Amino acid sequence: MPPHIEAPAPHPSLRQRFHALRNVPPFLKMVWQTSRWLTVGSLGLRLIRALLPVASLYVGKLIIDEAVRLVADGLPDAGVLGLLRSGLLDHLLLLLGIELALAIVSDLLARLVSYADTLLSELFTNSTSIRLMEHAAQLDLEDFEDPDLQDRLDRARRQTMGRMNLLSQLFGQVQDAITVLTFGIGLLAYAPWLMVLLLVALVPAFIGESHFNAQRYALDSRWTAERRQLEYIRMAGASVETAKEVKIFGLNAFLIERYRDLAGSFFLASRKLARHRMVWGTTLAALGTLGYYAAYAYICWRTVRGDFSIGDLTFLAGSFLRLRQLLEGLLVGFSQVAGQALYLDDLFSFFAIVPEIVSPANPRPFPQPIRQGFVFENVGFRYPDAQAWAVRHLSFSLQAGEVVALVGENGAGKTTLVKLLARLYDPDEGRILLDGQDLREYDIDALRANIGVIFQDFVRYSLSAGENIGVGQVDAMDDAGRIRRAAQRGMADEVIQGLARGYDQPVGRRFKYGVDLSGGQWQKIAISRAYMRDAQVMILDEPTAALDARSEFEVFQRFKELSDNRTAVLISHRFSSVRMADRILVLHHGQLEASGTHAELLAQGGRYAELFELQAAGYR
Repeated sequence: MPPHIEAPAPHPSLRQRFHALRNVPPFLKMVWQTSRWLTVGSLGLRLIRALLPVASLYVGKLIIDEAVRLVADGLPDAGVLGLLRSGLLDHLLLLLGIELALAIVSDLLARLVSYADTLLSELFTNSTSIRLMEHAAQLDLEDFEDPDLQDRLDRARRQTMGRMNLLSQLFGQVQDAITVLTFGIGLLAYAPWLMVLLLVALVPAFIGESHFNAQRYALDSRWTAERRQLEYIRMAGASVETAKEVKIFGLNAFLIERYRDLAGSFFLASRKLARHRMVWGTTLAALGTLGYYAAYAYICWRTVRGDFSIGDLTFLAGSFLRLRQLLEGLLVGFSQVAGQALYLDDLFSFFAIVPEIVSPANPRPFPQPIRQGFVFENVGFRYPDAQAWAVRHLSFSLQAGEVVALVGENGAGKTTLVKLLARLYDPDEGRILLDGQDLREYDIDALRANIGVIFQDFVRYSLSAGENIGVGQVDAMDDAGRIRRAAQRGMADEVIQGLARGYDQPVGRRFKYGVDLSGGQWQKIAISRAYMRDAQVMILDEPTAALDARSEFEVFQRFKELSDNRTAVLISHRFSSVRMADRILVLHHGQLEASGTHAELLAQGGRYAELFELQAAGYR
């Protein structure tokens, strides 16, 4: 069965849809900032295009009137060449030439508008995507672990790709409004009440379109979480990261069935909305058609009476038809703009999220070097919406230049402690001091620039081997010597030497020519990543789980040797590796249970000694 689907939420009210139009000015400001020249060019070209329809239709009226006049006057039987030489057709030919020129200019302008919009769309998508990534980088880690924000981020990401048609609609509305004005002036000169008839006939279609646009937005918003699930299942069912387990466990049928159920439910909801929109849209549009033919009959009757010429009939009928289409487009377009402005709420509300973990207005200079170290004073932290504390009542010191190991069973709070140290989170209770000052008094960027961390769930970037190491210090990405030295420290140099293109070899199977690495090889590259930065604090959070015992011991031994005059934190489940630390902290259920050297903790006979004996017994 597919995951539980929430009950349909009420669709936005008419007031909410009009209120959403407040998003249009900031959206246009973003477009203007993207490219002023393209924005002005697109609007200017549309302004010219707006005047062409009425001009073409009026020239068409003149052509018909001239043709009728020539027929009424009677043309001499002189053949085409004779008539051309006589000059009788000059005025008609001039009008035909003008109409041809208007048609060519209209087509050219349409292509120029499309060209400008395409360029502006690409630039807007790029600039908004960059802004999205920049803002996401400023948010707290806590935000990314919130499912609701993940939904909002997913919708915001979609808006960077899908909102440029709103720009075309807005600019098109301006163009159509000008065209409507010119057609309206023509109709008012002949029969003012036709405009009233036209507006009355179009109101129902506008109301219906507005209603269904709101329904569409409500459906999309309601299904955001499920659509993310669909994307995840699609990825899990067909990606190199999951291919082995999918085949071994025979998961393909399960994933396909889950996808089919979820996608089918979404399809049924979309089909129901589309069906209602089709039925009601057809009914309401029929009223507009009825209004058009009522006006057309009136114009024909006035022509038969002799009030209008045949050219007038053509011009008025054509004007009324175009005006009806344009007004319908304006009303429907306005409704669609209001509907799309609702989607902009997702984008702007994401940009409105303010991170809580920020640098102070006047940060303290980061100590160079760290002299005293870190002190945890009764620190407690609980993850959002969690009942249990991840860590609590933590009080200990981490001296400058000291190598400390953290041990404990899964869920003891080791990784949480590291995140607090790097200020990915702030404590809910207590405080963390660095050289006697609260950690929150330092600049975040300066703090993190002095910390090198490799987590157990490190990222395997689909980049070259050298770039995978270089990301540890992005501003030194082009420093080949530094990358090689980091690789040697992290024992990844021998792995990279075995690759066909060495440090330039793409790794991972996501892209062509990429070479996949074993888990242990990836871990050595990740560890080398930490050595890229000349950090005062080095942290290894179980990044060696895929290494055999000997390789892990060598990594930690080298880590200790290279950590002279640096504060270092090691996290590992292998006690043979952590015993080399200057001090070992034993965590249990988020609290500090014991502290000491390997020998001291064994002598105490507590949890550390018990876990050590259990692990040692496995090697006997």
